[in-house]
Amino acid sequence: MTGALAAGTRCAALVGPYLSGKTTLLESLLFATGAIPRKGSVKEGNTVGDSAPESRDREMTTELSVAETEYLDDGWVFVDCPGSVELAQESFNALLAADAAIVVCEPAPERAVALAPLMRFLDAHAIPHIVFINKMDQATAPLQEVLEALQGAAARPLVLRQVPIRDGEAITGYVDLVSERAYEYKPGEPSAMISIPETVSEEEAEARQTMLEALADFDDELLEKLLEETVPPSDEIYEQCRKDLREGLIVPVFLGAAEHDHGVRRLLKALRHEVPSPAATAGRKGIAPEGEPCAQVFKSLFAAHTGKLSIARVWRGEIKEGETMGGVRIGGIARLLGNHQKKVDRAGLGDVVALQRMDECHTGDFLTPSGKPPEGTEAWPEPMAPVYSIAIEAANRSDEVKLTGALQRLHEEDPSLSYRQDNDVHQLILFGQGEIHLQIAIARLKGKFNVGAVTAPPQVPYKETIQKSVSQHARFKRQTGGHGMFGDVHVDIRPMPRGGGFAFNEKIVGGSVPKQYIPAVEAGAREYLDEGPFGFPVVDVSVTLTDGQFHAVDSNEMSFKLAAREAMKEGLPKCGPVLLEPILKVDIDVPSDFTNKVHGLISGRRGQILGFDTRAGWPGWDTVSAMMPQAEIQDLIIELRSLSQGVATFHATFDHLQELSGRLADQVVKSRKGAEAQAS
Repeated sequence: MTGALAAGTRCAALVGPYLSGKTTLLESLLFATGAIPRKGSVKEGNTVGDSAPESRDREMTTELSVAETEYLDDGWVFVDCPGSVELAQESFNALLAADAAIVVCEPAPERAVALAPLMRFLDAHAIPHIVFINKMDQATAPLQEVLEALQGAAARPLVLRQVPIRDGEAITGYVDLVSERAYEYKPGEPSAMISIPETVSEEEAEARQTMLEALADFDDELLEKLLEETVPPSDEIYEQCRKDLREGLIVPVFLGAAEHDHGVRRLLKALRHEVPSPAATAGRKGIAPEGEPCAQVFKSLFAAHTGKLSIARVWRGEIKEGETMGGVRIGGIARLLGNHQKKVDRAGLGDVVALQRMDECHTGDFLTPSGKPPEGTEAWPEPMAPVYSIAIEAANRSDEVKLTGALQRLHEEDPSLSYRQDNDVHQLILFGQGEIHLQIAIARLKGKFNVGAVTAPPQVPYKETIQKSVSQHARFKRQTGGHGMFGDVHVDIRPMPRGGGFAFNEKIVGGSVPKQYIPAVEAGAREYLDEGPFGFPVVDVSVTLTDGQFHAVDSNEMSFKLAAREAMKEGLPKCGPVLLEPILKVDIDVPSDFTNKVHGLISGRRGQILGFDTRAGWPGWDTVSAMMPQAEIQDLIIELRSLSQGVATFHATFDHLQELSGRLADQVVKSRKGAEAQAS
């Protein structure tokens, strides 16, 4: 690319809520820049973005899509990101590789709160961003009301750069508030310049003054001119807008309707003049301009025919096919336009390329010839914590090993997806960000890796304990041909304080149980505790061996182990067994408008509210703390999102075990017995 040779290829990530029209905007940007001859549509399934089968099936973006283009001799890469809150990890990873973000939203005040988590991420990482209010042709609310709602979700001041021109209910064009030029939309073509209509002149003057006052908050010279009622020239205002965006002081707001190409070319011009260069972004990330070539992987992808692709951004110098980066040889380099790859032999500053066959490289890795990351750079952020889970097993037993390998690849593609074997419930658990997230993962297992999977809700790791003590005698005796088996034990079984675990003691006198057999008694007692009278592991129990008998010929370790098991089997039901359920400390983050609803939700799920406070660094948000049974949080995230327009979330950690009795305990035990009967 000619522009890329001079200043490097710039990268903008398209982010925003589900259904805001990001993929449609990408199509319009690519069409306007000549990268594609005609626009596709999400409904027809022929867009550059949303090329994954899961995206086509659901008519939604399920993974980021990279598209390279050129505008007025400048190289550009646009990254279309998923809008679903459950797939936000894709967006966050793309943003960490971008020079700026285009935050796409609808002109609906009631949906503005959905932008809050995204805006906080952009602020936390000092990423410049522009808001593009899409679907203005469908707007029903006044623009000022939309802006006020959006400002509630943003920490930085929003600066409106355009006002719409209306013909009745229809929006036919806009006035640029910096140049004070009016334009009429021409579908599929550049807008035509027109005179500012009298119907909008008063609104334009008021909006322009508001814009200038917002800019003057960050520039004393501009403030002085405004106080002197001097009109600054457009060039100065444009420069101030450019400076303030790059320094993260303001968030410009543009208007349009991507489906009709309205406002898209004006957006492109703003991007071209105001978005920082890749070198400036590298500096923001702590990467010095001088030094060895450097790239960073921000997405790992397993493709059907090419194997693993590491999608990376070049931050410094030039990388070439065949050279070693990060200790791994680059097997190939490709530029991307959706799922289309164009093989190249090198990539330079700012380029976003797919590196082939770099299996040892992972998302977040810096790639340099020395294998060392640039000095002064921060570690890649930890992935989002899971809020939903399912139990998973291979549909075909012969695929069990294959399933684990496929899950590892899915985790590489999406770090917010994880899995582990839960030994408490003997299930393989898949963790993610919600029901849809895990449904997509299951579809990819089948589609990408040909591994069918069966899922179920994960079991709750109930435990059981005892309430009173008992002394129990048991004997194991078996006589067959030759040597027999004989073991005889007396044990005291006692409850321990909660969290006491298991303790074994012995008070044998006179050698009634030989010392070499005592460890076998402990082993037998421990073994039985794996599954108590209710069918769950037994905790907080003390067992003391007090007496016994042995036979000089027939006794052995196994005899005493089995005798101990029998003593536990007979004794524990007499000790007042009780069911224990795990209780979690849960912190729920929610907009303040929905805090009361969260209180009701917690109470309705047998939770105990501990209190609530303002969420640190999140104006207008609360953190509600509670103790909740683990059995009640499996689908908690679904209801939380339902009552909060999709933005509430939570973090849970194990706190303690608590007795469960009555009808709920009976149901748990009955379910356990039924599962055991079915398994046998």
